Amino acid sequence: MVYAVPVSENLFLAFMLTAIAGLSTGVGSAMAFFTRRTNTRFMAGSLGFSAGVMIYVSFVEMLPEAREALAAAMGEGASNWSAAGGFFGGIVLIAIIDWLVPEYENPHHARSVENMDEPQQDRRLERMGLMAAVAIAIHNFPEGLATFTSALVDPGLGISVAVAIAIHNIPEGIAVSVPIFYATGSRKKAFWLSFASGLSEPAGAALGYLLLMSILTPTVFGFLLAGVAGIMVFISLDELLPAAREYGGGHLAIYGLIGGMAVMALSLLLLH
Repeated sequence: MVYAVPVSENLFLAFMLTAIAGLSTGVGSAMAFFTRRTNTRFMAGSLGFSAGVMIYVSFVEMLPEAREALAAAMGEGASNWSAAGGFFGGIVLIAIIDWLVPEYENPHHARSVENMDEPQQDRRLERMGLMAAVAIAIHNFPEGLATFTSALVDPGLGISVAVAIAIHNIPEGIAVSVPIFYATGSRKKAFWLSFASGLSEPAGAALGYLLLMSILTPTVFGFLLAGVAGIMVFISLDELLPAAREYGGGHLAIYGLIGGMAVMALSLLLLH
């Protein structure tokens, strides 16, 4: 359990995991180019799995860790209120970011690789793809902070969160590459814009490190953990599960959700 700010030995691993998770948008873009049809069952189940991992980690691991860090600084009673405030503060932050993205350009709507069959020149579609890339970059800042923070707390926990967010980023890569390729006919342009949109996750981790590490007292660390938990729960409920259902897998999304929770529970039991 965490009673103090984690030491710096995990910094390199935290940045590496954040980069891998963010750049998995390129995997989604590659899938769009090298497969002919979208495996909707796989996408629905994997997105549900990702949501299960993040929800379970948030409530079972990160919030209790946040309360313990805060209790060390302010006492048991105040720590419960502070952890709850940090949790909902994280939700408000990611909700504001989500609200700033126009709904018709939201990159979290399900898109299929079949949409790439007939490329045509269309400036509106190209703009939609560019806006999706910008929107994903904005969204990925707090996601990068979530991966980075969880890896600082516990490398095993960080790996689980990184895998969950990497799965989540695959359809985002498709969301960027499909409209850009459809509008321009350029696979290279579509792939690199999709890939580059994931760079904001390690950028978010680096910004968080520069802003927070010098003032990372147990109190700040507790609030940060609680806020990251709120961010991950919001992403799961507002983005991952709705996207899984859009791929046509209502039951598969729930099965994946339960499977993600079970795998996360087993891994935590084995590692602790």
